[in-house]
Amino acid sequence: MRDDDFLEGQLLEDAWLTLEQVAAACPVEPEWLLAHLDEGLFPQARSVAGVWRFSGAALVRARRMRRLERDFDAVPEMAALVADLLEEMDGLRARLRRAGLD
Repeated sequence: MRDDDFLEGQLLEDAWLTLEQVAAACPVEPEWLLAHLDEGLFPQARSVAGVWRFSGAALVRARRMRRLERDFDAVPEMAALVADLLEEMDGLRARLRRAGLD
């Protein structure tokens, strides 16, 4: 996990971002996000009155998935699976820290 992933995830935890904001932050075209949304690869995203909203966790996930696709030529489903595993590892590490076992 990179430092900026941790900071963004913490700072934006309660914020909701638009499709355009997430696309600009990744950086990807909005169509990239829409294609991944169609495949169900962003469980943290919500459609409110037809407008997509992304959590801070979804932003971190989008950045990770984009890097995996770009750097390792991963197909979107594989990038999503790796992102799932990284999110699970982040959660387990957080539980260890809270328990004082880090």
